Amino acid sequence: MSEINEKNERLENFPYTVDIPTRWGDYDLLNHLNNVSYYRFFEIIVVGFIEQIGRLDWLADQVVPFAAESKCLFLRPLAYQETVQGGLSVEMMSNRSATYKIALFGEASHTPAAVGHFVHVFVDRNTSRPVQIPDKTRQGFQKYC
Repeated sequence: MSEINEKNERLENFPYTVDIPTRWGDYDLLNHLNNVSYYRFFEIIVVGFIEQIGRLDWLADQVVPFAAESKCLFLRPLAYQETVQGGLSVEMMSNRSATYKIALFGEASHTPAAVGHFVHVFVDRNTSRPVQIPDKTRQGFQKYC
């Protein structure tokens, strides 16, 4: 993952965005978003991106993405009942994998509460062996690099 300077990151730097309403169960005893929730929100962002932009059908397509790596840098807590804004950009794309840069922002915050990345390797559903990213997916992703 390239170095992320959280002070320079803004939601506008992420061409794919999603609003994620939080629930009571997402918080810990200190009314901060639980660390596990940050990863769940990363997953919501990535899965939505794959389905909408990558146009992949997780249940039917022959080529599917497998998670290879994820990372989260926790920068500040998100408060109780905040709607989280998530952003994603495609940081790197090879023949068989894609790395997404992800950030989570509080409702009125200009700096991220968390930044990270998520790496997918595209594999054949039957063999679990790496294969090329499908053309329709690659074309969708290129707009978000």
